[in-house]
Amino acid sequence: MATLATHPDYSLTANAFGFLRQPLQFNPHATDADVIITGVPFDMATTGRSGSRMGPNAIRQVSTHLAWEGKRWPWSFELKDKISIADCGDLVFDSGDAGQMCERLEHHATSLLEAGKTLLTFGGDHFVTLPLLRAHGKKFGKMALIHFDAHTDTYDMGSQFDHGTMFYHAPNEGLIDPEHSIQIGIRTDYDNKLGFRVLDAGTTNDWSVEQIVEKIKHTVGDMPVYLTFDIDCLDPAFAPGTGTPVCGGLTSDKALKIIRGLQGINLIGMDVVEVAPAYDHADMTALAAATIATDLLHLFASSK
Repeated sequence: MATLATHPDYSLTANAFGFLRQPLQFNPHATDADVIITGVPFDMATTGRSGSRMGPNAIRQVSTHLAWEGKRWPWSFELKDKISIADCGDLVFDSGDAGQMCERLEHHATSLLEAGKTLLTFGGDHFVTLPLLRAHGKKFGKMALIHFDAHTDTYDMGSQFDHGTMFYHAPNEGLIDPEHSIQIGIRTDYDNKLGFRVLDAGTTNDWSVEQIVEKIKHTVGDMPVYLTFDIDCLDPAFAPGTGTPVCGGLTSDKALKIIRGLQGINLIGMDVVEVAPAYDHADMTALAAATIATDLLHLFASSK
């Protein structure tokens, strides 16, 4: 009997795979890919349940269920015909050193943006968005923010590293313009003294997709847009695997329809965060995150 190694119909590759089964590219500067995917396995800024450091790997693994599709429904094109993507793996930093993570992530993102790349980043907890915004701000100046979440994360409290404070610090650092930024799916208490447009979960669930998309586009205008999606924007029925689940959220169907409706915005960067797979036995949360990320790639590609 022929062994696997000598069987004429058998082949294998030593390449580890990344998101959507793309081979991992450990030197992202050496690829001509348009979009670079990076995982940030960091959850030290979490105030609820920990575990989102396992999110990037969970999103990658479950994305195999999406990789077999050619033209993804309901998009009218194949992703590979518009853009190329590369997954450079996870950011490396010393365990327990939140400051070093911030410095390395900002440097990593800055160098890739200077090389003309667009970034899709997987958290990790939501704090990872702040160093990413700092890097994008160097290239694009003040940006509009589209923020899907159960929480506004504009809280002026906590330590220097807290996943509820990024969008308090970002406007104060001149990175984003609150008047041209919008937060969608909010269903926890907040003080809107910074001036963000807020579509709370009740409004988002009652309004049509068309109304929501029109409000988002009117808010951001033609500014460069950074889009961040905290998976707890979805109701726990659709995304139980997260650190701070809140009932009354969006369905995955509505969130995807909103994203697909945003064609025409000036999208310059994006992330999907707060997947904590240990709280979800069926990978539903990771699958929702991978699907959202895939549609974000299509949204970006639609302008090409």
